[in-house]
Amino acid sequence: MINQSYKAMLQNKSVIRQMSEYATKRKQEIGAENVFDFSLGNPSVPCPEDYTKKTIELLETRDPMTLHGYSPSLTLPQVRQAVADSLNRRFGMDYKMDHIFMTSGAAGAIAHAVRAVTKPGDEVLTFAPFFPEYHPYVDQTGAVLKVVPANTADFQINVDAFISMLNPKVAAVLINTPNNPSGIVYSEETICKLADILRAKQEEYGHEIFIISDEPYREIQFDGRKPLYVSKYYDNTISCYSFSKSLSLPGERIGYVAVNPRAVDAEYIVPMCGQISRGIGHNCPSSLIQLGVAEVLDQTSDLSVYEKNMNILYDKLVELGFTVVRPGGTFYIFPKALEDDAVAFCQKALELDLVIVPGDSFGCPGYFRIAYCVDTDMVIRSLPKFEQLAALYQK
Repeated sequence: MINQSYKAMLQNKSVIRQMSEYATKRKQEIGAENVFDFSLGNPSVPCPEDYTKKTIELLETRDPMTLHGYSPSLTLPQVRQAVADSLNRRFGMDYKMDHIFMTSGAAGAIAHAVRAVTKPGDEVLTFAPFFPEYHPYVDQTGAVLKVVPANTADFQINVDAFISMLNPKVAAVLINTPNNPSGIVYSEETICKLADILRAKQEEYGHEIFIISDEPYREIQFDGRKPLYVSKYYDNTISCYSFSKSLSLPGERIGYVAVNPRAVDAEYIVPMCGQISRGIGHNCPSSLIQLGVAEVLDQTSDLSVYEKNMNILYDKLVELGFTVVRPGGTFYIFPKALEDDAVAFCQKALELDLVIVPGDSFGCPGYFRIAYCVDTDMVIRSLPKFEQLAALYQK
């Protein structure tokens, strides 16, 4: 008999992917220029030219056995050291190679981190709004994801609800800042408060509570804001990173786990990741891609278009009467729908060939996500569609 758990998941596919698939089909029917697709968080700017040049140089000059052979089970030492050096340089940390493990993007990093610090039956808390794939990432480990209700006033942490949900079964807290879908960046005050609460609860419960910090949007921040690095504020932190957004390399599926050197049992976690890989069939990302990103660790793509697109959409949505918290980063904005049922609202948008994603699966019914990682021209051309959508609700 086939696995009934995975069979059941077929009835609960990603809403984001479903909307994206609809948009793709609709573009074939009426032309891509007539569909305003804000469904999928797929970067819309090219990777840095240096990455392409360095990768070509690697292919032309390096030993093919090095480029295309298996990497060690803990991934390439020189790449791990380069990542450690970059993080130390940028954030004043003291990582060594032994604290870094290369993964297949942030998803692979979370898959390892959750397994490293939980056992079946443990609870992992996260904060709404949250990336819906956290459920399979966590629940398939045997741990259980519990969602703290949103603070919709500003999408910072709902502290009171968080404290009420903490209990001795909580082994980890999974956070995402800058946040998908809200675009909100947790303030230093929020991070400090979270750290203080967890330090107190660790002492009360007599065991560690890890922060698993999901950071793929770390470099996409607005208004000249510099990234706050969560590991600087809380020792038991595992950072999970992806180069998909910063370097516009989603197809390469490359990221890393970075274990805070001051975490309890820090020296064991990366070796444990090697063993976790044996069980989940991860077996290291591409050697070539590991070596390629190591050449451009302190670079990013030109990410400025995302702030430009955000400002255009934010100003228009406010003008139209939407309730919306201004994003501090990412390439998402998360307004309140103009009716209680965001699914119905997004269906009305589809009838205008405006593809947006209801917030129900993000843990925020009544809201919707716009992924504005698209050409600015499309953003501008979409504005009359938002006007038409808002007009449906005018009395």
